[in-house]
This record gives sequence, C-alpha cells and structure tokens, in this order.
Amino acid sequence: MKHIVILTGAGISAESGISTFRDSNGLWENYSVREVATHESYLENPQLVLDFYNARRDNMLQAMPNEGHLQLVRLEKYYKVSIVTQNVDNLHERAGSKRVLHLHGELDKARSDKNPYTSPEDEKGCISLGARHLHIGDLAADGGQLRPHIVFFGEAVPNYEPAIKLCQEADYCIVIGTSMVVYPAAGLIDYVPSSSPCYLIDPKPVQVRRAVTQIQEKAGTGVKKVVDELIALATRR
Repeated sequence: MKHIVILTGAGISAESGISTFRDSNGLWENYSVREVATHESYLENPQLVLDFYNARRDNMLQAMPNEGHLQLVRLEKYYKVSIVTQNVDNLHERAGSKRVLHLHGELDKARSDKNPYTSPEDEKGCISLGARHLHIGDLAADGGQLRPHIVFFGEAVPNYEPAIKLCQEADYCIVIGTSMVVYPAAGLIDYVPSSSPCYLIDPKPVQVRRAVTQIQEKAGTGVKKVVDELIALATRR
C-alpha cells in the first residue's frame, strides 16, 4: 500500500474557528503571544500561561472538524496515511484519522513540569485533560506542577526526528494550510523524496524549494480535489 504523508498547519484548523497565533495582531488579552507561550514566561508567571492554554483548550472543544479534516480520512481506505501536524488541537483525531503525529504537543494533555519532554517516549507520562482547566497547585503523580503538554517557543521538538522518518518514506506528500516559513516544521518537505509527487493547498501562493502542485484554495475545498485525484489513482492501479 502506498504511503501518503500529510503536513498540516494552522490553515486547516482556522476553518473550524480555531484561533491562530497570528489572530488579533499576535495578542491575547493584551499580552504578546510570546509572553504566554515560552518557557521563560511559564517560569515568570505560570498561572498566566496556564490561563492562556485553558482558553485555547476551551476554543478547541467548541470547534468541530471541518471538510478538510474529514476528506483526509477517506484516503485511509486506499493508502497508508500519516499526518504530521503543527497544530495542537485534536481535530484530526476527532475527524477519524488514525495516525497523527503532533510536532508541537497536544492541548488536551498535561504533564509534570519535572518531565522535560526530550523524546517521544516522554509522552507516556501525560494525562488527558478533557475540559479541565489547569491551575497552580494541580500536581502530577511525581509531585510536579501539571503544565500543558505543549512545546513552548524555544523548546526542542522531540517528534521532529520521527516526522523526518515518515517524510523519507512518503510516496506522496500533501501540505495543507502552512506558510512553510516556520522552522523546523518548514524543513520537513525537504526530506520527501524528489520522485514523490507533492501537493500544496493554501489560499495564498507559497514559495517552496521543490516542485509541487499548488492549489490556491482553502482546505475545505482544496483537500477534496487532491483526495479525489489520489483515490482515482489508487482505484486505477
């Protein structure tokens, strides 16, 4: 079975009403996003950072998967499908996608702040939050403060190496809703074999260093076109 690797960014979830870091001129409650999304800000004002992610979790729980998420699930009948996402929401999973790798963590999970999250194995120590808000004094089993299972700005990205491996195995690649300028995620496309067809779906033109088929549409409509084409290819084989 051919392997499709899908790289998704904020653009696919924005259509579900998920706020992005660039919304409101990069501000949240009059704070710069970087003031509430770095390890330094967590050390300086942990409750403010917890409040920021509590609000993002509330936003996620109110959102529903959109047509872009749902269309990707159709591919799993015909291909092995791996999704590598920069998004911290769970909309891919709620849509029904089975193999989702989160580069930047997951909003619906928490871990001890004694857990440095230096490898994918560290995720085993996470707990599910559901709709729960985190507050100072909420402790993990090891006695550490519970913090969002999020890769803050400036922290390492432990799932990057597994993502590289997936990209190296791709027979097809689909890039959806990302500007391809934020590293290290933007570098993943460089690991996709040059012989593997690559589609890029975004309303705006995106400059990349390799040949791609660009579809300048929102995910809700653009993804269906690519999915229909790839399913047609699979059924002709």
